[in-house]
Amino acid sequence: MAASKLRRRGEADPAAAPPAPPSSSSTSFLAVPNSEQPSETETTSVAPSTPELEDGASTSIAGEGKAGHDPDVQEDVKVIHHHHHSKAKTRKRRNSFIFLLGILFGIIAAGFFAKTNDLIDFPEIGELSMDSLLDVLPAGLVSDMRDLVKGERDFVESYDSFSVGMKVKSEGLRAHHPVILIPGVISTGLESWGTGNFSRQYFRKRLWGSWSMMRALVLDKENWKNHIMLEKETGLDPPNDIKLRAAQGFDATDFFITGYWIWNKILENMASIGYDPTNSFTAAYDWRLSFANLEVRDQYFTRLKSYIEMAHLVSNKKVTLTSHSMGSPVLFYFFHWVASPMGGNGGDDWVDEHVDSWINISGCMLGAVKDITAVLSGEMRDTAQLNEFAVYGLEKFLSKEERAEMFRRMPGISSMLPIGGEAVWGNMTWAPDDLPGQNFSYGAFLNFRPGEDSNYTAPANNMTVSGAMKYLLNSTEGWYRNMVKRSYSQGIAKTQKEIEENENDASKWSNPLETRLPLAPNLKIYCFYGVGKPTERGYYYRAPDQPGLTNLSITIDTAHTAENVDHGVMMGEGDGTVNLISTGYMCNKGWNIKRYNPAGVQVKVIEMPHEPDKFDLRGGPNTADHVDILGRQNLNELILRVAAGRGDDLQNYIVSSIKEYSEKVKVYEEG
Repeated sequence: MAASKLRRRGEADPAAAPPAPPSSSSTSFLAVPNSEQPSETETTSVAPSTPELEDGASTSIAGEGKAGHDPDVQEDVKVIHHHHHSKAKTRKRRNSFIFLLGILFGIIAAGFFAKTNDLIDFPEIGELSMDSLLDVLPAGLVSDMRDLVKGERDFVESYDSFSVGMKVKSEGLRAHHPVILIPGVISTGLESWGTGNFSRQYFRKRLWGSWSMMRALVLDKENWKNHIMLEKETGLDPPNDIKLRAAQGFDATDFFITGYWIWNKILENMASIGYDPTNSFTAAYDWRLSFANLEVRDQYFTRLKSYIEMAHLVSNKKVTLTSHSMGSPVLFYFFHWVASPMGGNGGDDWVDEHVDSWINISGCMLGAVKDITAVLSGEMRDTAQLNEFAVYGLEKFLSKEERAEMFRRMPGISSMLPIGGEAVWGNMTWAPDDLPGQNFSYGAFLNFRPGEDSNYTAPANNMTVSGAMKYLLNSTEGWYRNMVKRSYSQGIAKTQKEIEENENDASKWSNPLETRLPLAPNLKIYCFYGVGKPTERGYYYRAPDQPGLTNLSITIDTAHTAENVDHGVMMGEGDGTVNLISTGYMCNKGWNIKRYNPAGVQVKVIEMPHEPDKFDLRGGPNTADHVDILGRQNLNELILRVAAGRGDDLQNYIVSSIKEYSEKVKVYEEG
């Protein structure tokens, strides 16, 4: 499997040097004199193999220069690679909340809502009792749901929720910069404000991000679907006075549902050093909307501009902006909007005057490959790896075709379609993240087994990411194709002239390979993201069993399992949701290219290895999962240090091969 090859890649000879002594302290990312660096760390872009460091070892890394450094000068970065010897494989955790819909959770939740174990009336499923449904669904998924409902609070209490904040406070750090949080795709609850006949029963109830959502999904599915999907042509509210709006305040993002925290741990630790609603805000948004429609319908960017200006005026200090996942490209779009005469008209110096730092947590800056399969066929790894009876139940309850339509009618989801084409994601024989000795290439993104389809509806040839994008747009409805083309762009600007021209094209503002960072030489960017968790990188597809009964032309070939394929899914590197190339390329290489960072904005990178506690539902304090990383202890500490004005103490920390991969990406300096 690719994941195991990743762990063995460049593994040090255990006899070469003894492991570092164990330590009870956390890994340190603070600046220390060079004489204090571990001897096995070398000054290179990508360090050679180093001995394994024991869990909890204290390690420091010296990094880049200060703000305003010349992006043309490649500074030495001291990099430590951690290589862990073979460990027992941890159990697969299907985190169904990640990315968009936990459909199966809705089915299972019905069993917990039921007052008895009698049959719940699902006309589509027939004579199934909830007990039998739970028996045949994946045991790990059912266990996760039971643990979520009954035991999540035990985890919250397993260590002091405020311990990170109290530790930082004991060092004398206090709230300094006002903080504004920009959440990701699942983080914001959506509540109903419609007063029509179909909506009154849900007035001010959350139809995304609550148990009300689960209940509506199970017991009132068609009405829930009509509420959650936007109108096709406009991408705005559907008819019949249906109106969902993003919940506001900290309650909008701290928990997804009761017991399932999102931003809650960060808020607890921020409060420990003096943050409260007077100096911190949550800029929640309706993640279903295209970026342009966020302003058209909700005036979101106008409001965000006001939040930042108010915080700056009241505190007389610049603001720290903290984004997660999809929130990062939303914020990148905002940087262009706020300066442009077409948007906020703040001018090119607005960001430099108002924003001290941008904390970019697991930002999908170049999209995510699983976004293609979600909108193409309503599938992803979570659905592909279910057992046969679970697939039957899911398809009867909410079919692939229904799921694909839902994803397409949430235009914000399509903002995460992969950016950069073959230059970033590879061609049929090559990809920048291919591993040595690998007998296939990740560049072959959609694959079809010869002779498997007798009805000839599947394409004859395999496809790269670029080919898959063309196939997606050619095989979907005209309204979806038009929405994608007018809202987003996935290309690459190769010259400074193109970059400047793109400042006048809002469809390109969310693409960091077609536009630049703000002209803010004093801005500081901190990229914090997880590594080491297998992440979807490619797929095997086939024609549907009964193509005449579906509008889908292809579906994941779940029957295909091989050395590098699990139920039609090929795994690569990332945080379990977003690929390493997407979270890491711009931070490590792209923003060192002058046309993408003409002001020389300082960018620091700290990678976080995925080291979950296998007995903990959410992975524990050292998880690097895409969502659960928000509860990671050292991430919380790093956020507090930046917010407290001590971000200059942080240094680069890289444990993956992202530097090597980035050098292979075919994006170059002009000339």
